[in-house]
Amino acid sequence: MTIPWWVLPQSLALAVVHLYLWWRTVHGTTVRAGRTRRIGTLVLAVLWASIPAALVAMHVWDPDVAAWIVWPGFLWYALMVQMTLVLLLVEPVRAVAALVRRRRARPVDADRRRVLARGITVAAGVAAGGITGYGMATAFGAPDLERVTVRIRRLSPTAAGFRIAVLSDLHLGVMIGKSYAQRIVDIVNAENPDLIAIVGDLVDGTVQHLGPDAAPLQGLRGRYGTYFVTGNHEYISGADAWVRELGRLGIRTLRNERVALPGFDLAGVTDVTGAEERDAPDFDRALGGRDPGRPVVLLAHQPVHVHEAARRGVDLQLSGHTHGGQFIPINIFTAMEQPTLAGLERYGDTQLFVTRGAGFWGPPVRVGSPPDIGIVELRPAQ
Repeated sequence: MTIPWWVLPQSLALAVVHLYLWWRTVHGTTVRAGRTRRIGTLVLAVLWASIPAALVAMHVWDPDVAAWIVWPGFLWYALMVQMTLVLLLVEPVRAVAALVRRRRARPVDADRRRVLARGITVAAGVAAGGITGYGMATAFGAPDLERVTVRIRRLSPTAAGFRIAVLSDLHLGVMIGKSYAQRIVDIVNAENPDLIAIVGDLVDGTVQHLGPDAAPLQGLRGRYGTYFVTGNHEYISGADAWVRELGRLGIRTLRNERVALPGFDLAGVTDVTGAEERDAPDFDRALGGRDPGRPVVLLAHQPVHVHEAARRGVDLQLSGHTHGGQFIPINIFTAMEQPTLAGLERYGDTQLFVTRGAGFWGPPVRVGSPPDIGIVELRPAQ
């Protein structure tokens, strides 16, 4: 397993965020060059370092060992994000107060300013703690069942009512393990789906480390089987080894290929990041030479594939990757990259369903984006 390239730029960006936090929570609340300021500066520096340490540890160490670094690092990550957002909301009030003071030519009362800054810091900390607690309860809670009916042109009446359980972004690893995987298997099997589609980002770790945690997936039961396509995190974790392991568990990987099912074709493409491992998505292989009279459902980890899918006449694309945004401000950046965050949308004659995913990545919180498992029912177009 390798350390992703984005660990360094993300760590540098978070250093800038911590400088802002230092300015507001340490510099603004303490006396210059005092002992309290020095201690506060050191504590904040250590907290910042805990995040890149967690990002590295989760990718190189055994989960049982990495947990000692990952849990505190990512918990602080979550608190840091929420506290920064709360403090940023106060900035316009600070700006207006400063403007009024200048217009009235009032002198700056340093003691009063520090008292106010301390109050704001405490309030921001309490608010961040509450939001983080709620987000953790949501992240580790039972996934919603997102039920949608999709009407497909040319769908044979024999396939009417065909139900696909769409599972994505479980992110088995340090924070999500075997018991949660078994919980997901039980939820999916209780729905008695005709087919189970796992659309990537199943793991954050190697087969050697996480094989036992993935073992419950062997219990998935779909009338026509369980299919998998790679996500970007599989290429960090050893995609080839995981494809072999999933095959051993009875899960078939569609690696730029398709299979014929009653009433439609099921195709799957690899993730865009597979290009770095000579495993790039190949729509010609996955879709070429098929009977145009049969509808096709495409499994693709990232929603952004829908533009190519639409050009090739795909009827329905099933995707994940976005986590529905997971929490602010990640949802803003994700929405800039992907055409759909969650749910069912149409792009020309192609429909796209995006699940919010059953797990999470990084900070163990979900705010405004609870985990889900999609239950997609196919019906002929009216």
